[in-house]
Amino acid sequence: MTLRTRTRTKRAATAPHSWSTWSRQYTATPSEFLQPDSEAAISAAVTRAADTNTALRVVGAGHSFTPAAVTDGIQLNLDHHAGLVNVNKLKGEVTLKAGTRLRDIPALLRPHGVALANQGDVDPQAVAGAVSTGTHGTGLGFTGFCGMLRSFRMVGADGVARTYSPTENAETFHLARLSLGTFGVLTEITLATVPAYLLVADERPVPFAEIADTFPERCQTADHLEFYWFPHTDVALVKHNTRLPLDQAASADVLRQPIGPMQNFIDEELINNGVHGLVCRLGRRIPAAIPHINRLANKFVAERTYVDYPHKVFVSPRRVRFNEMEYAVPLAQLPTVLAEIRRAIDASGLQISFPLEIRSAKADDVPLSTAYDRDSAYIAVHQWYGSSFREYFALLEPILRAAGGRPHWGKLHTLRFADLQQAYPLFDDYVAARELADPAGMFLNDYTRRLFLM
Repeated sequence: MTLRTRTRTKRAATAPHSWSTWSRQYTATPSEFLQPDSEAAISAAVTRAADTNTALRVVGAGHSFTPAAVTDGIQLNLDHHAGLVNVNKLKGEVTLKAGTRLRDIPALLRPHGVALANQGDVDPQAVAGAVSTGTHGTGLGFTGFCGMLRSFRMVGADGVARTYSPTENAETFHLARLSLGTFGVLTEITLATVPAYLLVADERPVPFAEIADTFPERCQTADHLEFYWFPHTDVALVKHNTRLPLDQAASADVLRQPIGPMQNFIDEELINNGVHGLVCRLGRRIPAAIPHINRLANKFVAERTYVDYPHKVFVSPRRVRFNEMEYAVPLAQLPTVLAEIRRAIDASGLQISFPLEIRSAKADDVPLSTAYDRDSAYIAVHQWYGSSFREYFALLEPILRAAGGRPHWGKLHTLRFADLQQAYPLFDDYVAARELADPAGMFLNDYTRRLFLM
């Protein structure tokens, strides 16, 4: 059992460890940065934090846009507690160590002929973070990661590791499946899997009004549907992915028709990242040019069809940094909400260079899930990290809240305790269970106190 601290050069040996979120919006200087490599080492770190009355927060990729991992106490990173524990094909489950990055899971599962049913469009996150913040993909037949959770092991405030499932510590399992790390430190996570499959991807521009009005109906028949819309334009990029099951008679190598390396470089790296980054910088200097640039960019949208492994279709490289706010609204209300958003942007005079992203998810029974008890549409709003997001997000957040929107736990929002009480029917049950699990508030920070303390 070892507790690893980040190695430093002699010059930096006395310098404090510094950390920032991926978007560089929030920073922290924890008193200690620990990288335990076992469950026993995690328990030892938690016990030491309790004995010294020190706050402890877990951090992974820092890809949450909120200050959820910010602390001046102990910052715990699980990169050395990662990997595959077990695959149970009979139950359709996989158990992973909590620090396993999403990007590594496909290669771990492929030899066993299974895969995750769904995932989001970026994959640097640790699986513990994806579960704990409600990371999701798109598709009305699928929940987010917290809905895929079948059991977990967690070190509580007393330093003891326990198993939580529908049959073991069931009440805590029910409430803590999405917890922002406020119940304890996850050490192992068991997720539902499905037999291996490919995706047939169809990507093409469609009139914005058409896809905005018909998205709820199209979701009923599409396996995975999403679209991107640049404000100040009338065209959206629609991504429609259809599942292609694999069996012994149909090998992936035979059925795959991936995008060629050169075309992928042009589409993803050169245009979607390189050119877009330049556009964001130009837009900051000449805001009036943004609508014209957005309309020009739509002319370069790639229309393509290909077949590939799920993670190669779901996931896109994100080289251009941004800040993000995302709300889940009832699926049926999406057309009305998007119409209000478009009117608000047009009337505001704001010039927006980043697209909105629209997705969907199946209702689940996770108390703090954004899709709790209702099929949901997700509206993600982005702003380049080099520009202020506050006026733009403040313009749209009231529209999203008025529609019964619930904020993504890994994205920016302004809600507090009383607001969340109204948004989540079981919020009070969650708060009571969290206080019982961690009465001293060791796993809290200023941000989570704003959310979960009255």
